[in-house]
Amino acid sequence: MRLSLLLLLFLVAPAAAQLVAPPVVTKLSPDFYSQSCPRAERIIAEVVQAKQMANPTTAAGVLRVFFHDCFVSGCDASVLIASNQFAKSEHDAEINHSLPGDAFDAVVRSKLALELECPGVVSCADILSLASRVLVTMTGGPRYPVPLGRKDSLSSSPTAPDVELPHSNYTVDHLIQLFGAKGFTVQELVALSGAHTLGFSHCQEFATRLYNFRDKGGKPEDFDPTMNPSYAKGLQVVCKDYLKDPTIAAFNDIITPGKFDNMYFVNLERGLGLLSTDEELWTDPRTKPLVQLYASNSTAFFDDFGRAMEKLSLYGVKTGADGEIRRRCDTYNNGPVPK
Repeated sequence: MRLSLLLLLFLVAPAAAQLVAPPVVTKLSPDFYSQSCPRAERIIAEVVQAKQMANPTTAAGVLRVFFHDCFVSGCDASVLIASNQFAKSEHDAEINHSLPGDAFDAVVRSKLALELECPGVVSCADILSLASRVLVTMTGGPRYPVPLGRKDSLSSSPTAPDVELPHSNYTVDHLIQLFGAKGFTVQELVALSGAHTLGFSHCQEFATRLYNFRDKGGKPEDFDPTMNPSYAKGLQVVCKDYLKDPTIAAFNDIITPGKFDNMYFVNLERGLGLLSTDEELWTDPRTKPLVQLYASNSTAFFDDFGRAMEKLSLYGVKTGADGEIRRRCDTYNNGPVPK
């Protein structure tokens, strides 16, 4: 993966359809493994922290995989299922093609370590939830509760992600509708968007803001005029060959890309938002006050983000006979259960 950041820092540093929401399950407990696998959280933390130190984009990747998992049928590790010649999975959805391998590797390594310690006990869904919290905290973000006891899914849809996940060109209206259909408020939408303080986006996700841009009246512009001019021109240089090389990307937060902080929101005020959805959050009157709050008050952002992540981690959880504890995170124990 080629991340062209130095040029951008030099240039700007001075400066949905109605969906039926699965139920939010709350019959979980942070102490779920206290007897059956008391070292579970420590083992996961050791594995993913080592992975993050070796590959600093791991935190953003795990967070993205966690969101893509939870927002599609619930937090059930369905996104981890690998496709095979007999059945497709969420991996085949176009929006999931760019999910980073380092994130999946962090979960797989954690599972292998746990299977040595307490085989058949800790679900892959719980591993992904805990790994996300560990990495948020490790990169400077808040520590929030993670109730445990999820089961892993018995199915994985190759079509649902492209329908249920937000896309980079969605309007705020569409985002509010999508999140609202799953029981999330506008405040939670904005708080969760703050996860873009980590990670990167491929140029194809924001190229329409850089090349052949036209305003609402059809007038051609050199780039989206809502963007900081130096930032936009720098991105044009970085992304000029994105059609030849789709792996070219830029950091979502060019100021502190490896730190979990509130700089994402500060950047929006400065015209340094990367995606069109970022700019939408800044300009829409329903979301702008929250962007301003989080830009000026990191404690408020951390508190709201932590609460939103805890709520997200409970979305659509599978328990009892509705799921299983996979022996391997990328495959079912006995094959998928037809719906």
